[in-house]
Amino acid sequence: MTAPRPSPALPRIDPGRCTGCGWCVPTCHVHLLSLQVSGPEGRKTSTLRDPQDCTGCAKCAVRCPFDAIAMVRRRSPPQG
Repeated sequence: MTAPRPSPALPRIDPGRCTGCGWCVPTCHVHLLSLQVSGPEGRKTSTLRDPQDCTGCAKCAVRCPFDAIAMVRRRSPPQG
């Protein structure tokens, strides 16, 4: 059995735009998104755990009503 190929793109979450609404969390079928509390005011933001397991489906970016998630292409490893 071969190892799964990494996705060509990963979600990048803009903490300045993320409101912590959590709408993106249930769209991740591999359960890599969660809400984390940060800062002294206890502000919630979405966080991507284990990016190597992300499938790159972009459902989280599509679902975000605040355009806080953008899909960003992964860098290709150097060939050699």
